[in-house]
Amino acid sequence: MIAPHPSAPAAPARTVRKAVVPAAGLGTRFLPATKATPKEMLPVVDKPAIQYVVEEAAAAGLDDVLMVTGRHKRAIEDHFDHAFELEQALTAKGDTVRLDAVRDPARLASIHHIRQGEPLGLGHAVLCARRHVGDQPFAVLLGDDLIDPRETLLSRMLGVRDRRLGSVVALMEVPPEQIHRYGCAAVEPAGEEDVVRVTGLVEKPARQHAPSRYAVIGRYVLDPAVFSVLERTPPGRGGEIQLTDALQELAAGGTVHGVVFKGLRHDTGDKADYLRTVVRLACERPDLGPEFVAWLRRFLGELDGARPGRRDVAA
Repeated sequence: MIAPHPSAPAAPARTVRKAVVPAAGLGTRFLPATKATPKEMLPVVDKPAIQYVVEEAAAAGLDDVLMVTGRHKRAIEDHFDHAFELEQALTAKGDTVRLDAVRDPARLASIHHIRQGEPLGLGHAVLCARRHVGDQPFAVLLGDDLIDPRETLLSRMLGVRDRRLGSVVALMEVPPEQIHRYGCAAVEPAGEEDVVRVTGLVEKPARQHAPSRYAVIGRYVLDPAVFSVLERTPPGRGGEIQLTDALQELAAGGTVHGVVFKGLRHDTGDKADYLRTVVRLACERPDLGPEFVAWLRRFLGELDGARPGRRDVAA
């Protein structure tokens, strides 16, 4: 084998092809609905929330998806597998539309599953993916965050990773009174529109201690170096191994960048936002929207008319 010339340029960064989707949470905010149904399988119109996330990964070219699940999550595995009896029944009926809808989840990517034995936090869930991911960079997509399919956030993050290497996180500016709900990033300019260098991270800071209004939302492109850091990261807030703490160490070395996202995002981990997401997506569906919007307008009119103390404007 001929050795490369010492002055030869380094090989280009390996293309990111793998995604990790942590899905081991208990979903306590949605009890009792999530007592027997994984929160990731709650329907958003007519698809479970987690399917939107896998569709986003596939649209960005990630064709290998690892689900990190826990006990009572078998429904997720079943959803992304073939359902032969159901497919045969729909085939016999000639119902090609529903047949495609049933087959689509299994055709999105090569789907794998691993269990997180203990609920030790997001950092631990990512560490569980180490054997599957190996020494390759990879994406992490959290199921509570649904990014509008018309957005290109993940593709943008993958592009930043290709150019700058290291790890990339998605950031979104939030009101100061909400920053305590997120990991928060200290940033500095990076000389590129919507891209910043992350100089520090803190998990769910009090408003007065937040280094900025930039919240880390549920999209990451991580360098495999994160695994060795996670291995030695002690439990942090809530007694869990926090991915934010590991990224803080990497950020101190100057290897973490952020993409500032200004598009449409839905937080389906919050009950009120979950309901807003269902309504918004239903309104935008060509097969549902016209009829649903007409009903919604009538309903809101009736609701407004029923409010106590409402005066007749014409009076």
